[in-house]
Amino acid sequence: MADLDEQAHRLTLKLVYYGPALSGKTTNLVRLHDLLAPELKGEMMVLETKNDRTLFFDLLPLGLSAPSGLLIKLRLFTVPGQVAHDSTRKAVLSGADGVVFVADSQRNQAINNAGSFENLIDNIGRVGQDPATLPLVAQFNKRDLPEILSEQQIMEQWRGTPWPVLFACALQGRGVIETLAELLGRVYQAVDPRLALGKDHGLDQQQFITGLLGGSHGQ
Repeated sequence: MADLDEQAHRLTLKLVYYGPALSGKTTNLVRLHDLLAPELKGEMMVLETKNDRTLFFDLLPLGLSAPSGLLIKLRLFTVPGQVAHDSTRKAVLSGADGVVFVADSQRNQAINNAGSFENLIDNIGRVGQDPATLPLVAQFNKRDLPEILSEQQIMEQWRGTPWPVLFACALQGRGVIETLAELLGRVYQAVDPRLALGKDHGLDQQQFITGLLGGSHGQ
């Protein structure tokens, strides 16, 4: 959950990219790291354990300063997609303030996507969070490949769910910033009632998104 250090006047938020193996979670983080200006990011780091790895980097290592002086920082993580590493997935997911579920758009990956999403919802509950309230967006990646589900087919499948669906080709950088921006909007809506980012810190939702992305959203 949002880590507010009142003494240091600093808020740290944790975002996690989750999904099946080879869906493009790591590519999303790498492209984000490429697309964001140097002053907006720390070094890409890798946590290696036996047979798996987790990538992460700090977004805005110097922080976004709200008008009140509150410093806001993001930490972005990926989780290993292989089923064998579920314990690592739960550990990384613990304390998350928002999740991007990265799905593979290829037709032959539909079962893997469904299984991974079911695992995500299950693990959100296992780490003590509520899937109904944790900010979450779905990104269907690999839109540049042949034999993919159409956007209409995907939207039909997700119709009636509360989560927004975005489309991307992370390898080319398309949809990567937009996905993060969508999640940041939902994170703001989740934390603002508790932390009064607007009322007490003078930071509205658009300023929150634009500030954290350095104006990259919409470019």
